[in-house]
Formats: sequence, C-alpha cells, structure tokens
Amino acid sequence: MQKDQKKDVINKHQTHKKDTGSPQVQIAILTTKIISLTEHLKIHKKDKHSRRGLIGMVGKRRKMLRYLQMHDSKAYQEIIESLGLRK
Repeated sequence: MQKDQKKDVINKHQTHKKDTGSPQVQIAILTTKIISLTEHLKIHKKDKHSRRGLIGMVGKRRKMLRYLQMHDSKAYQEIIESLGLRK
C-alpha cells in the first residue's frame, strides 16, 4: 500500500480531523491491504508466506468488526456498507 493511497483511505473513513486509529480507519486499511494481497495471490499461487499473512489480516479485521458491532452498531453498519463487506 502506497503512502498516498493510505492517506486517502484514512481521510475517507476518519471520524474527526486527526483520527488515524479508530476501528473504522483500521478496518478500512486492512480491507485495502486484503484486496491488494488477494490480487497478488491470484497471480502467485504458491506464495504460502503471503497467504499466511492474508489469513492473519482477515482474522484481525474480523475481530475489529466484532468489537465495532458490539460497541457502536451504527458505525458498524456504515463501515460494512462503505466497504462492501458482508453482502
């Protein structure tokens, strides 16, 4: 993920001006990385190390989504719709 791409994701999902670590931002960044790594793995099918990293990222995102769902269901619904998760 490039620096400018990460800034765009942060700006799109932040809750206030200096927000870089809220669950919404972290979930959006992880989703961008997951999409990128999924495309990489479609080309490089035998890259087992990257596949393990992908599985870890998906697990971390799932935990953050569960946290957000329990603590702020409105924000959870917004992030799910904006990222196109759980269709």
